[in-house]
Amino acid sequence: MPSEETIVTLDVPPGYRENERLDVYLTRCLPNATRTRVQRGIRQGRVQVNGTVVTRPSHTVQAGDCIVCRLPKPPPIEARPEPIPLDVVYEDDHLLVVNKPAGMVVHPAYGNRTGTLVNALLHHVGAGTLNVDDVEDEEADEEVGLSTMNAAPSYAGDPGIRPGIVHRLDKDTSGLLVVAKDDETHAGLARQFAERTIRRRYLALVWGVPDPPAGRVEAPLGRDPRDRKRMAVVPPERGKHAVTHYELVEPLAFTALVAFRLETGRTHQIRVHARHIGHPVLGDPTYDGMAIRRGPTHGTRQAFFRNLFERMPRQALHAHTLGFTHPLTGEALDFSAPLPEDMAYVLERLRAVDGGWA
Repeated sequence: MPSEETIVTLDVPPGYRENERLDVYLTRCLPNATRTRVQRGIRQGRVQVNGTVVTRPSHTVQAGDCIVCRLPKPPPIEARPEPIPLDVVYEDDHLLVVNKPAGMVVHPAYGNRTGTLVNALLHHVGAGTLNVDDVEDEEADEEVGLSTMNAAPSYAGDPGIRPGIVHRLDKDTSGLLVVAKDDETHAGLARQFAERTIRRRYLALVWGVPDPPAGRVEAPLGRDPRDRKRMAVVPPERGKHAVTHYELVEPLAFTALVAFRLETGRTHQIRVHARHIGHPVLGDPTYDGMAIRRGPTHGTRQAFFRNLFERMPRQALHAHTLGFTHPLTGEALDFSAPLPEDMAYVLERLRAVDGGWA
């Protein structure tokens, strides 16, 4: 049935010259895909190339091809409470603010059934099991709107407690998240995100020093046509409106500490916009943040940055401050979370060598 399927269209770029098999191409481009599942879908007639159903996984992909995939909707995943420690910055009867560590996925999915923020929250609030849709936190906009958690069945625990994810952070981004405990609070917070009245400030280490030192990046974002697991700046008709504001905080050795403010909340928005203006987030493996650039080409300098990447094996991006109006009390709430240990270490090392290299 159409409601049980997701239609994904892939446009192979005109300059594509890889001569890849169809199953290999789709496995690379489709989120959460495995080659076995892709081959099964092709043989079931779920894939069309240029309007014709193709059932051979070995079919060769050509430049300019239009590939349409009918993906079956996966069954919900049962999220169970897990005694995972949480850094709770604030909590009352209606909501809580947590400082998410890098490496923690927000929502359970088929690649991350356990160890997620949702699992930890269910244990923290004393709820039972919960069914959630298979939605990777990195595959959806940061602003959730209507949380998949709010469509869940009753809990084995207190049925009046419904921890609802209002927004997301990428797995390897650390920092502040607000979580609603009831539907009314969730709706109020979601409304503030929709109206863009939430106050969010991120800190990032980026390659190079932005010039001008402050600015506004307005560039639509959509799936990268070459790899749907990545996002990219795309033509307006193919992407979603996205606006990011940045401000230089501190110039460093070949890098800089920069503050970012989101006007919209798209998938990987800061990371893609930072790359778009020529200043990728340091350590970002997806958006050119691992390439040692902006001058450090000497062996000693390369060794220095390789050491930093070992100490901080992720993008140097942290949700530093979060502010909103309490949906029930009307109180203005503002919170901040210090840089995590790995990012603070890298910052201090960069400060120590700033100006020390010719």
